[in-house]
Amino acid sequence: MLFRILATGAALALFVPTAGMAQDDKAKPPVAAKDYVANSASKTLSGTFGGRSMRYTATVEEQVLQDDKGEAKAAIVTSAYVAEPRDPSRPVTFLFNGGPGSGSVWLQMGAFGPKRVAIPSDARDDGAPPYPILDNPDSLLDVTDLVFIDPVGTGFSHTIGDTKGEDYWGVTKDARSVAQVIRQWLDKNGRWNSPKYLGGESYGTTRAAAVVNELEGGYNDVALNGVLLISTILDFGAGAETEGAELGYITVLPSMAATALYHGKASAPSVEGFVEEARQFAIGPYALFLLKGQKASAEERAAILPKLARFTGLSQEFLDRADLRVTSGRFYKELLRDRGLTVGRLDARYTGKDYDNAGEYPDNDPSFHGIDAGYSAAINSWMRDGIGYKTDQRYVTIGSVQPWDWRIAGGRDTNAYLTVAPYLGKAMRENSGMRIFVGQGWYDFATPFFAAEYALTRNGFPQDRIEYQYYDSGHMMYVRDEDRRKLSADIRNFIRAR
Repeated sequence: MLFRILATGAALALFVPTAGMAQDDKAKPPVAAKDYVANSASKTLSGTFGGRSMRYTATVEEQVLQDDKGEAKAAIVTSAYVAEPRDPSRPVTFLFNGGPGSGSVWLQMGAFGPKRVAIPSDARDDGAPPYPILDNPDSLLDVTDLVFIDPVGTGFSHTIGDTKGEDYWGVTKDARSVAQVIRQWLDKNGRWNSPKYLGGESYGTTRAAAVVNELEGGYNDVALNGVLLISTILDFGAGAETEGAELGYITVLPSMAATALYHGKASAPSVEGFVEEARQFAIGPYALFLLKGQKASAEERAAILPKLARFTGLSQEFLDRADLRVTSGRFYKELLRDRGLTVGRLDARYTGKDYDNAGEYPDNDPSFHGIDAGYSAAINSWMRDGIGYKTDQRYVTIGSVQPWDWRIAGGRDTNAYLTVAPYLGKAMRENSGMRIFVGQGWYDFATPFFAAEYALTRNGFPQDRIEYQYYDSGHMMYVRDEDRRKLSADIRNFIRAR
C-alpha cells in the first residue's frame, strides 16, 4: 500500500492518512553515531514455505544513517527473514510499501512474510479483534531471503537528535535513504554477490524506480536481477484527473469496465475479454474523441456515448451531463447509486454505505476501512511479541510525511510532468540481466492497470524482459486468498527463471 490524494494533479495518491506522525517540537542536540545504540531483536524459527520445510532467523533492527560528520541522522528499521543455514548464493529481496507514509506491514503481514493476518477474503469488513495470525505457506522464503524496509516516518523508523523528517521526505531524498540502507545491509550480511531483487507496492513502485536509479545510476552500483512492481504508479501524468488533461480518462476506463462487470452493470463472457475490448476502445475511438475536445462533432459524440455507457455501466444521461468524462470519485458514487451503495477506490469489489445517497462523491473508501484494523494489530503483535522487538515507538502503518518533495532531477518540464518510469528503462538498457515483474488488480483505481501498461510501453523499455500478471481483486490483491497464492506462485516463478 498506498498513497494519499494530494492537491496537485501530478501527485495522484492512494489514500488519505488518518493520523499524523508524532513529532517532538523541542530542539534536540545532534547525536554522534558511535553513541547511538541501535535497537534490535532476533529469533530463529521454522516454517513451511512453497512446500519446503526450513529454519529461518527473523531480525528486526535499526539501520542507523549518519552524515559525513559522523552524526546519527535517522534509524530505519528493517525486518529481515534469512534462511538457515545462511547461504550467500541465495537471492535476497528488499521490499517496501508506499504512501508515501506507509509502513511495510501490508506486504509483510499480507503477502510475503512468514506470518500473515487472516482477514475476510471476499471483500467484507475485517471487524474487531482478535485477528488470526497464521503461518504463511505463500511466503517467498523458499526462493529468496526477505528484507522489509520502513522508510523514515513509517513503521518504527524515526529521526535522531535534531534531524527533521523533511530531510528524508521526498522522491529523491527517500530513495537515497533506502538505497543507503540496502548497501549497509549488504555490508553487514556479506551479500554483495547474491542475486538481488527490489520490490514495492503502490507508491513503493515509484520508490523502487527511484531506488534503482540510486543503486544503478552511478559507477559504484548495486546491480539488480529484478524489480517487482505491485500495483504500479510510475507516470503520474498518465492518471492525473486535472481539468484539461484527458489521458486519465483513457487509462482508468478499463478499470471502470472491469468493475461494472463485477457488479452486474455490464455483461460479457469474461473480465479478460471485456477489459481488452475496453482497452481498444479507450486508446482508439475514445482517445480520438477526447483529444478533439470541443471540436468533436455532435455525430462523433453520439457515436461514443452508448459505447461509453456499455463499458462504464453508467447511464447515457449521466455520461452526457458529465461531458463523457467521468472522474473516478464520481464513478464510485454513481455506479451503484440505485442500490444505495458506493464502490471502493483501492478495491472496487468492496461496497460501502454513505450517510445519504445524494452526494457526488463517497464519504470514505470501504476497501480501506475494511482491512486496516487487522493489519495494525498483526504487525504490532508479531514484532513486539512474536520476535521480541522492544520499543516505545508507535508503529506507523500510515502516517503523515508532509511536506513531501515531489521534485526529481531534471529541468522545469521534468518536474511539471512527474514520471520515474525512465529510471527503469535506463537501468534495463544498461543491465542486460534485469527483468521487471508487474502485478495488477483488475479492480484497483488507485493505480489502474492500464496506466501501468501505458508507462511501461513507452520508448526505451525492452518489452521481452517485462512480465505482466493480473488478479481478480484490487490494489492489495493478496487480501483475496486465491490471488495471494497466485501472486506468490507468479513471483516465485519469476525469481526461479533468472
